[in-house]
Amino acid sequence: FQINEVITDNDSKSNSPKKPEYKEASKNRKNRWLTYDQPGFAYGNPPYSEGYNPFTKGTVRFIKADTAASAEASWIPDIPETGEYGIYISYSSTDKSVSDALYTVYHAGGKTEFHINQKIGGSTWIYLGKFKFLKGYNPEMSKVTLSNKSLEGNDKIITADAVRFGGGMGLVSRNGFTSGRPKFLEAGRYWLQFAGMPDTLVYNLNNGTNDYNDDYQGRGEYGNYLKGAPFGPSRNKMAKGLGIPIDLSLAFHTDAGITKNDTTIGTLSIYSSEGNDKKSEFPDGQSRLTSRDYADIVQTQIVDDIRKQFDPAWNRRQLMDARYSEAKSPNMPGILVELLSHQNFLDMKFELDPRFRFLVSRAMYKGMLKYLANSYGFEYVVQPLSVDHFQAILNSDGSATLKWKPVQDPLESTATAKNYVVYTRIDNGGFDNGQLTNQTELTIHGLKSGAIYSFKVTAVNEGGESFPSEILSVCHNEKNRKPVLIINGFDRICGPASISTPEMTGFLDNEDAGVPDKYLLGYTGQQFDFNTNSPFVTNDAPGHGASHADCETSIIAGNSFDYPYVHGKAIKESGFSFSSCSDEAVCDKMVDMNNYKFVDLILGEEKETHFQKAIMDSLKGTQFKAFPAELQNAISSFCQSGGNLFISGAYVASDLFKGKAKDNPDVKFGKEVLKINLATDHASKSGNVFSTSNDFMHKMNIFNFNTKLSPDIYTVEAPDAIDPEKEASTILRYDENKFSAATAYKKDYGVIVFGFPFETILTDESRNAAMRSILNYFGMNPLQVAGH
Repeated sequence: FQINEVITDNDSKSNSPKKPEYKEASKNRKNRWLTYDQPGFAYGNPPYSEGYNPFTKGTVRFIKADTAASAEASWIPDIPETGEYGIYISYSSTDKSVSDALYTVYHAGGKTEFHINQKIGGSTWIYLGKFKFLKGYNPEMSKVTLSNKSLEGNDKIITADAVRFGGGMGLVSRNGFTSGRPKFLEAGRYWLQFAGMPDTLVYNLNNGTNDYNDDYQGRGEYGNYLKGAPFGPSRNKMAKGLGIPIDLSLAFHTDAGITKNDTTIGTLSIYSSEGNDKKSEFPDGQSRLTSRDYADIVQTQIVDDIRKQFDPAWNRRQLMDARYSEAKSPNMPGILVELLSHQNFLDMKFELDPRFRFLVSRAMYKGMLKYLANSYGFEYVVQPLSVDHFQAILNSDGSATLKWKPVQDPLESTATAKNYVVYTRIDNGGFDNGQLTNQTELTIHGLKSGAIYSFKVTAVNEGGESFPSEILSVCHNEKNRKPVLIINGFDRICGPASISTPEMTGFLDNEDAGVPDKYLLGYTGQQFDFNTNSPFVTNDAPGHGASHADCETSIIAGNSFDYPYVHGKAIKESGFSFSSCSDEAVCDKMVDMNNYKFVDLILGEEKETHFQKAIMDSLKGTQFKAFPAELQNAISSFCQSGGNLFISGAYVASDLFKGKAKDNPDVKFGKEVLKINLATDHASKSGNVFSTSNDFMHKMNIFNFNTKLSPDIYTVEAPDAIDPEKEASTILRYDENKFSAATAYKKDYGVIVFGFPFETILTDESRNAAMRSILNYFGMNPLQVAGH
């Protein structure tokens, strides 16, 4: 999703981007990089015209393989902007190619090695992974290298072509102009051209007259070409292709349809008992009816998992034998899943929820896995879920002990963690390759004083590796051996708020835009037509559900699960050491707040969130309450023992007070412990805040937090205005209306509450100043901090 792109290649006509460096051992002049007699990639002069294939316009280098490294090629980019970049390599496949070509990616987290089978996959882009790179030309830490070392001996060769950093913008010209969009948002047709596919076999199937049809028809033919003879594209099954073994094809759509009651359109699964050639067998003689088994297994998995977790009445539609291109074109078992209806309001309430998206994606994966296990006759194991109850606690000797708990999947008994991988990041670098352990804790020694170490954990088993945990950080300062504690209580991911009446249905982004899981790619803009009777006229006047299109190409930040680092940077700048943990670790008494004098509780956009169907609330309860009872108890105990507490979040007051009676325990906790009361939600549109008291920060000092859509930090659409209770006072106000934005209490204990998230303050300088003011208000001296 990186919109920047740098390609380094020996056929570049200038040094921007730089050409690869080909290094040879000085004592072995016979083993040199030479030009191979096969065409390769050349960037050329985009935009690319119809039929232009960049993988036929350049040259390829090659060298004899050696059992000991005696030569190396290096691709060193000039990175335009610090960020994560996908790495793609290219090479030529020959009869003499090795199956273990050693590529090394040098990135901000260290170096990562790959052994690539160059016998297959030549003359296209092969994706290695996504890595963080720092801006600029950094030959030591931003590059890709290829060694001539191979275990296969000296009679083999290794080839080298272009290396690509990042995704970039569209390069293919149609009707005189490019799309103006990032490549990941373009039609598949244009990607396939850039990836070196033969046009009339793969992506130009309608004589250049219908890019829409080429887009969906070309995808199956792409799979066929990757696999190659005798499973090649429909127009020439004996085309050699790229020789990559492809087991399955899966196409994923949303369907059409509207219901007027409280039911979904649901899930349809399509297969084709005939191929493009009207034959009922695949080229190897296997019956195409195996695709029906595949369709049934995947559909069953999807529907069963949704019914157990989200909607007991989710509609299972038919298994359909139909000659849709995505079902009939692939020369391997293939299906087309119509997951839900993009026209139906209830279906879309589910679809916009990242929790639902994860569940469905995992169900598809499990269905494919089970089909393959049955086909090949092996026992399957499903990869584990992410771990939780994570903590990263500094020890008195300056080391850090990490602890976590595995999570058992209630839907899959095989998804049990056997080992774990702990990944480490230092300061603003990238994560390393990880450290394997079979325990649920690990102590990290040798921490450098003043450096921020960040950690994430994955669970692994024979089936694979889980998604990573939240990211926790620690910093050891030799001059301040007693750390403060950061608690990450911002776990929430969910879809937007909605409205449903007989006359109006839709999504209310300005009420609550929800929280994307890390980022959101498919958002077009706010809905403006809520009238259920508004008819579809044309694509330009779609009627009910129509939205603006001003965000159509935007990448929108969600919950990064990396905010202890942001808070920790500001704490470090004030001279303090810090540990961090999840709120679950505090709630379940794995971490005791009373061991610390100062605690920073991150609540972000945490608030009680309902499932998209009311019946699930009664079956499973709600999620993401900002202050669950266990956390309230821990905070109350901490305050009673004289601790100092900083809390920030958009819903810190509204989640406690809104719609609740005076005698509700949440209300009592808010007033009596946090010393706050709710004034109003949606308190600020501008995000401008100023100080009201010299006791906290220089009076009238103004800073800003984010209220706009951004790729860098999530949007705060509904911050709280919080009034001080009893002996507390207002210390910050919103600029446009002078509502109270933050309160402070300092007597038998200390508590400061921001009605907006600290991590969304827009500059490092403002965050540092705010944190310094908080610590000074509590009389915290980094040289005198001690636990209770």
